[in-house]
Amino acid sequence: MIEMLWLAAVVVFIILEAVTYQMISVWFIIGSVGALIASLLGAEFWLQMVIFVALSLVLLVMFRPFAVKRLKTDFKTNADAAVGKKVTITQAVDNTKGTGEAKLDGLVWSVRTQDGNTLGVGEVAEVKRIEGVKLIVG
Repeated sequence: MIEMLWLAAVVVFIILEAVTYQMISVWFIIGSVGALIASLLGAEFWLQMVIFVALSLVLLVMFRPFAVKRLKTDFKTNADAAVGKKVTITQAVDNTKGTGEAKLDGLVWSVRTQDGNTLGVGEVAEVKRIEGVKLIVG
């Protein structure tokens, strides 16, 4: 019957890892499998718990930093890719009036200037960052 507990723990930790992507629960999955194996081999419950805790914590402390570093993916979102691009102003930009538009990759964006300067139609500006749905240009 205790095997069902460890099997349930494995399933719960798998679901938790799938939902969080934090590389924490995966170590508890391995600890649960170790305790399940110990249970199947007839080990006492206290020993199963020691195996679960020790295996989980040792793996967490030793391998998580390495795994996180190796699996870290730096990818640019569409917003990140816009930074540094040049845009042509299609509606005069005036931060005080809250006006300004430009076209970027076929899409019309609201535009504000980084320094508060105004820009006229046809002027070219560089995207410095994105705040919400507005391009901040300089």
